[in-house]
Amino acid sequence: MSILEYNGGCVVAMAGKNCVAIASDKRLGVQLSTIAMDCNRVFRMTDSLYLGLTGLHSDVTTLHNLFNYKLNLYAMREGRVIKPTTFASLVSSTLYEKRFGPYFAEPVIAGLQPDGTPFLCAMDLLGAMAVADDFVVSGTCAESLFGTCETFYRKDMNPDELFETLGQSLMAALDRDCISGWGVDVQIITKEGVTTKSLKARMD
Repeated sequence: MSILEYNGGCVVAMAGKNCVAIASDKRLGVQLSTIAMDCNRVFRMTDSLYLGLTGLHSDVTTLHNLFNYKLNLYAMREGRVIKPTTFASLVSSTLYEKRFGPYFAEPVIAGLQPDGTPFLCAMDLLGAMAVADDFVVSGTCAESLFGTCETFYRKDMNPDELFETLGQSLMAALDRDCISGWGVDVQIITKEGVTTKSLKARMD
């Protein structure tokens, strides 16, 4: 088993029309043993920018705290809110700094640009960016997520359609992965604000 799969978990983000959503499962495990059923893998960075982290949970916590620290420094130095594209570059360079002894975590970034267009980006543990305009996935059920997202995704979905599509894509993928699951948290980001919804999933 890869160290990235040790604690399980997955994150997926998807773009709609002037909105974006990011979702993750709730399971925290040690290989095949379940430790907790309320694990949070998606973190608020700004009002319109969220970061999802999969991989070794100790590194997930470390990176979340490190990026909060760097964002506070950025806000003090620049006097403005960071853009999603700038934050993606910050995350990438932070991971690449440790390339010889990397953090075992793979980030997913979802947010709205100042003009309201969605921004999606996923990375590997070395910070290689993959920017997409439809959806990005990460975690132990990434292969299944690619299949379900490609099947259900449509362009220019409104927030309600985006929630339904993203939720069903993740729930279908979780059924095919034994080290992820126990429910889904979905954050829908629009110009008006962020809506958080929870879905029940199989708990076996």
